[in-house]
Amino acid sequence: MPSINPKLCTICKGYKRLCGLPRCPILERFKWNVSATALISEEVEGQTPPSTLVGEFGYPKVRIYYAVPPDSDNPKLHDDPLTWSMKRFPLPKIVSLRASLVSGTLILDARNPEVLLDREIAFAAVSDRTVDSEVFLEKKPVPKLRFDGLTKPVGPSSKAREIKITGNPAPPRPLEKLVYDEVKAEQAAWILYTSGVDIYTITRAFSLGMLGLPKNRRLVPTRWSITAVDTLIAGRMLERVRRSKRTINSIEVYTSYYLGNKFVIILLPGPYKGDWIEAWQAGTLWTRGARRHIIITVHEDERGRQDKMDGGFMAARLPVIEHLYRRKARASFIILREIYPSYYAPVGNWHIRETVRRALASPPYKPETRKDLERYVSSQTRVGLELLEKSKVYREYFRVKRLDSFF
Repeated sequence: MPSINPKLCTICKGYKRLCGLPRCPILERFKWNVSATALISEEVEGQTPPSTLVGEFGYPKVRIYYAVPPDSDNPKLHDDPLTWSMKRFPLPKIVSLRASLVSGTLILDARNPEVLLDREIAFAAVSDRTVDSEVFLEKKPVPKLRFDGLTKPVGPSSKAREIKITGNPAPPRPLEKLVYDEVKAEQAAWILYTSGVDIYTITRAFSLGMLGLPKNRRLVPTRWSITAVDTLIAGRMLERVRRSKRTINSIEVYTSYYLGNKFVIILLPGPYKGDWIEAWQAGTLWTRGARRHIIITVHEDERGRQDKMDGGFMAARLPVIEHLYRRKARASFIILREIYPSYYAPVGNWHIRETVRRALASPPYKPETRKDLERYVSSQTRVGLELLEKSKVYREYFRVKRLDSFF
């Protein structure tokens, strides 16, 4: 494998291609070390979980993965981040569930998403109930599992001769209505979100070209759609958060741990702005050649401008904005993330979103002084104060005297 700076790998996470190579050498090496468990033939019958993925290479000609778990007693569980997070599924179980999915692939023009609607493939992918499907493959796929730094792992796949939807899809009613309405994609995503449709279903619908003005609809690569939906929904809520005349009245700290990832979320009285501080410990998938931890930062200013684009930050930012939106209050925030070697397989950024949500649903610790905050962060993280010192929000909050200190 070429020698690549580990810091570049922690920023890239296999999908930005920052090293200039056509494929990530770490993921290429890693995928061949994990065997998929599905029993595979050229004819696969099963119920869609639902699970689909839209690739990005060759755009506007894109590869569509339609995955089913043969002979599964609980097909939906193979693509259900909400249940995985709620029940705290361990990493090996999630990897095993993804490995047992078999995908038939189609090559389609991204400008013609109606093909998937006409064949009911798109409706099956967003169905509330599982849907019987038959996938006829051109040849038996290699029983391997492929990983990505942003999306969920993809099991064995092969070009599909035909995909048949033999059951009756039941998409959420608000979504079914929007498919036939003249509503812009941003507004449609917000309508679905406020109607209680989960963000993973919204992302699939967005990716499969089911949302937006019919003349403008496109198939959107799954990687792009994940960050796009996080951004669209957060943006709607952020309008009210920024305008709020009320700010939180004390420092609040929330913590949660899952899948070898520790999160510490700090909310500070003040205007909306935030920092994302990631510390990758030496020995993780992306830092095997590193001698010590590597820290990556993203800063968002009061106008919502970020100094770099990062899908993990956008996934973590959404639940913070959700939290402030529900409280009808403003705050500055710092999200600290430590990643340990036990997070040995990337399974997508859904776990970032759900772990931050879980943290913010718990009672906060409220430090009374700066020293209290620093002691708490040091007790909760391995890197400790170095994480806080990387935060522009933290430095500004404690350096600038606030008006209320004079009263």
